[in-house]
Amino acid sequence: MSRSVTAPSPLPLWAVHALMLLTAGLTSTSFTVGKSIASGMDPAALTLVRFLIAALFFLPIIKFQYTLKLPGKAAMLRYSIISLALTGFFWLMFVALQTTTALNTGVIFTLVPGISGMYSAVLLRERLGKYRVIAMISATTGALWVIFHGDLSQVLAFNLNSGDAIFFCSCLLVALYTPLVKLLHRGEPMAVMTFWILVTGSGWLLLFSGYKLMSVPWTAISFHTWAGILYLALFCTMISFFLSQFSTLYLGPTRVMAYSYLYPPFILALDWVFNKRFLPLQVLPGIALIGLAMFIVQHGANSDKTRTTAAQNAQQKVIQ
Repeated sequence: MSRSVTAPSPLPLWAVHALMLLTAGLTSTSFTVGKSIASGMDPAALTLVRFLIAALFFLPIIKFQYTLKLPGKAAMLRYSIISLALTGFFWLMFVALQTTTALNTGVIFTLVPGISGMYSAVLLRERLGKYRVIAMISATTGALWVIFHGDLSQVLAFNLNSGDAIFFCSCLLVALYTPLVKLLHRGEPMAVMTFWILVTGSGWLLLFSGYKLMSVPWTAISFHTWAGILYLALFCTMISFFLSQFSTLYLGPTRVMAYSYLYPPFILALDWVFNKRFLPLQVLPGIALIGLAMFIVQHGANSDKTRTTAAQNAQQKVIQ
């Protein structure tokens, strides 16, 4: 099965980074919104409804802008592999949010770029490099500091609650997402790829949890829960998936996933705006370490790119 090398249409890198800032802002709200509705519906049913609504939003775009046709077996397999990682993540996330906080999930998610980098090293033969290793150490240290509230005795005891442990398992799945997108993309428009990932994801959820749908008290579900699901489907699924996949073709999986380092500050900002809660001072060093990891990854990627370009130019001169 040949792999297309079709590149996305030219777009300034500053615009791609701006899109990823928007994506990080939208995605960070999913932890807060998800926490508020986690107990309102069975996690599997909630994830299924979220995927179905997002797919329905995408359907008119695919129908009128592209040719809506069933992909071949090979393409459907590619989309199904990617969506399996995503659906497992979202299902476990809603399970975790029943027993942990939005901030904890956002902080634990900062481990994903490092895990994704290790996956990329295996699947895409990307070099981790010293910058990514340093960023992983910085982000992990910062995440542990925030989760344990800067209390060294709690860090040494390493007593995670069940929700934190479950969410870490879900992060092992979602870290596969961007490497798989880059590995399995065959030149099709990102909107088409996103649509079929949502469709196959709905298929996985129906396969593994469809039997629960009859027992869900649909009429008893509150308007608050439905509004939260609609928001997650439109902004945190449809739009975020598309922008992440699009940006991955420009920046690569590791730099895209590095934007998740911004989730904790965004979550804290939301908490301050809506609940007027201020962050305890003792966790600020952890937040600073997470922010440092974001800077290290982006700076390191630029340095690596500069060195690679210089090496290629030197090699070209030798050939000439």
